[in-house]
Amino acid sequence: MGIPSNDVLTGVYGEDAARAAERLGALAARFDELFGVGDPEFFTASGRTEIIGNHTDHNGGKILAASITMDSIGAAERTDDGIVTIWSEGYPEAIVVDTGNIDKIAHGGGSTTLVAGMLEATVKRGFKIGGFNAVCSSEVIPSAGVSSSASFEMLVCEMINHLYNDDAIERADYARIGQYAENVWWDKASGLMDQMACAVGGTILLDFSDGVKYERVDFGFDELGCDLVIVNTGKGHADLSAEYSSVPNEMHDVAAALGVKNLCESSEDAVLSNLVGLREKCGDRAVLRALHYFEECARVEAAEAAINAGDKAAVLDIITASGRSSWEWLQNAVVPGMPEEQPIPMALALTQLYLRRIGSGVCRLHGGGFAGVIMCVLPKAETAGYVDYMASYFGRENVYLTNIRQTGAACLGRA
Repeated sequence: MGIPSNDVLTGVYGEDAARAAERLGALAARFDELFGVGDPEFFTASGRTEIIGNHTDHNGGKILAASITMDSIGAAERTDDGIVTIWSEGYPEAIVVDTGNIDKIAHGGGSTTLVAGMLEATVKRGFKIGGFNAVCSSEVIPSAGVSSSASFEMLVCEMINHLYNDDAIERADYARIGQYAENVWWDKASGLMDQMACAVGGTILLDFSDGVKYERVDFGFDELGCDLVIVNTGKGHADLSAEYSSVPNEMHDVAAALGVKNLCESSEDAVLSNLVGLREKCGDRAVLRALHYFEECARVEAAEAAINAGDKAAVLDIITASGRSSWEWLQNAVVPGMPEEQPIPMALALTQLYLRRIGSGVCRLHGGGFAGVIMCVLPKAETAGYVDYMASYFGRENVYLTNIRQTGAACLGRA
């Protein structure tokens, strides 16, 4: 079994096409080993970076986000038995879901539950499902804020779309399918940003005030002469569901006290006009988080205006402001009640010291927060030095050079 052509891979992976070919070749061999020689097609779905817009999607806010060069890949072939079988690299057992008996699968954690939820959501949204065999592999850092789960979800959505729906499912439906699986089957209060940024490709401006609206925008760090470096602090967030859920829940509490469902239906002025009562009813942290929401949405709008005006460098300053607000107002840099563990502030402090010495670059907390990763954007000439510097504290295996890629979820085809 062959792999997609070099032209196809170069269009997605650029200078990394040769390494992508090696990864896909290993995946093809694994498919033959598990399922026998077949004729599968190959798929990809990226990880994502959140540039500006930390924790705004769940309240109808705005986000500037992008697909990144870390991705999940898969090889899949349609079957006639209605059974979905997915082997993922690094996992001892396959995900197996009978599409005719989805209701027999218990809700809860785990990849099988996630896939079952996605299949159910696909049907609920009026699309077709069926059996297929697949093998998957991922370079998206797990449990670290670059959306490894969403990348896998969008990979599976791309398979279902291509194999059974003639590529008719829109990216916004992909996101809803992934969110449904997490909300209903995992009981996880996730938004839609992760899925959209993994699925669409390039840099996108997301607006969740009325459903899911997005537009691609002309922005990348390469054109500013910069690299994007992700530092994994070594603290995963797999057991921090309560902390993550507290952010949207507290924002919703403030919205409810203002007489609306989501904060997008109210305003910062309304919060300030009712500040005394909101503090008494919802607590100070909830009010600060609501204020962060409005200021963060305004920062996304300011970044869009700067990009449209051709002042793309101004986005870097806005990233800094976003990071400070996440740390100070949103308060998702430290796990409450665990002052002895502060990996995010430690990584940010070390990075700020480095950037001060070189006189350029920006950094911020990345993703859901509390643990996981930070991001740093700095001149390409300084990247190697920064990688060495952070590797000395966190290990080279936890410092990742990445950048924005233009392809999100896609079918790469066959040989």
